[in-house]
Amino acid sequence: MKIHEKYINRCLELAKKGLGYTYPNPLVGSVIVYNGKIIGEGWHHQAGLAHAEVNAINVVKDTSLLEKATLYVNLEPCSHYGKTPPCSDLIIEKGIKHVVIGTTDPFAKVAGRGIQKLLNAGCQVTVGVLEEACNEVNKRFFTFHKHKRPYIILKWAETNDGFIAPEHQEIGKPFWITSAAAKQLVHQWRSQEAGILIGTNTALKDNPKLDTRLWYGKSPVKIILDQTLKVPKQANVFTGEKTLCIIGNKTTPPTNANHHAIDFSKNLATQVCKIAYTEEIQSIIIEGGKQTLQTFIDENLWDEARVFTGKTMLHKGIKAPILQSVAAYKTNLSTDELTFYKNKY
Repeated sequence: MKIHEKYINRCLELAKKGLGYTYPNPLVGSVIVYNGKIIGEGWHHQAGLAHAEVNAINVVKDTSLLEKATLYVNLEPCSHYGKTPPCSDLIIEKGIKHVVIGTTDPFAKVAGRGIQKLLNAGCQVTVGVLEEACNEVNKRFFTFHKHKRPYIILKWAETNDGFIAPEHQEIGKPFWITSAAAKQLVHQWRSQEAGILIGTNTALKDNPKLDTRLWYGKSPVKIILDQTLKVPKQANVFTGEKTLCIIGNKTTPPTNANHHAIDFSKNLATQVCKIAYTEEIQSIIIEGGKQTLQTFIDENLWDEARVFTGKTMLHKGIKAPILQSVAAYKTNLSTDELTFYKNKY
């Protein structure tokens, strides 16, 4: 089993290369091993392009070795026709007799069917190698398909004395608590998620672009909570490819954004998650103010929280959100402390 773990670990390393690029598909890496040596490896680069198993098979120079080789993959091979043919069919066609799989696929069109197809073709299939790590790498994909909602990441910065913002802030000028290194890291995080969400006050006070200009990668879909359309059409949140505007159910829809109407007096976070699910947004990083963040905390609709603590002192202002959770771990970044939390549900 240890040798299997070695190669599934390599699959996970490869899979992570696709983070931020494969939506709505999962992160998958694959290696092909013959006689203790990797003869082919690949990962899924982008939705619509070849899957990991296909890429691994395609780089094998001596294809006659495939019948004697073992294929490793962190997620069950697909068994259905989507934008590409089923990977399980190709594995069978190439005569690969042994397949080692990290974890099964929760997607309804797969969900064990890929494994069964391989077994029916006479393949030896080993399932459940480093399963927890394999589930973790696809936490966004799994949460979306199992719980019918996006994976939610809360992010905020607070001063050393626990404030998220001053009492009075000049419109259009963000109050920076953290270092330039923290700002760049946040842009990297944005590139890894499908959506980014803020509330009305943040949109008005900071006029943020919510893009990835400080990091290479695709910017997430912007989601703004704007019950009565207070945010002007010229605001930065309405620039770029796509913005979802969530408004009150008694408000006339805007013309410059996709809109969804909800009842702001009832389970706001729950309604937002339902909208994101219908829009096929698998993950959201929430960078709003205290009210928006606290709403998701209070409804227990969050999976991770990433909290920066800077050296700045305010003495008075808007207090940071209250999160009753034990830190998973802490680290330092430049002059800031960064604390990670995981929701235990």
